[in-house]
Amino acid sequence: MNIFQQIVNQKLSAITVSDLLSYSKQYNIQISRDQAQKVVTILRNKKINIFDLSERKSLLKDIAKITSPEIARQVNTIFNKFTN
Repeated sequence: MNIFQQIVNQKLSAITVSDLLSYSKQYNIQISRDQAQKVVTILRNKKINIFDLSERKSLLKDIAKITSPEIARQVNTIFNKFTN
């Protein structure tokens, strides 16, 4: 894993609710504070490599369970901005 990937993964594991809400506004994604809190809890508890497609899919399934499939797709849009 290169340094850029390490930085992105570290940022995701330390993301705050405010950070996530800020990104959601920046990328025009509707997510409530409660949903953001749940997503942040998952990101902090489930250490993943966001660049690993299978790990990302697993994370997005967890996010879809606590929010909605649409929110999970939108969160994946944000992940794509970080990884491409």
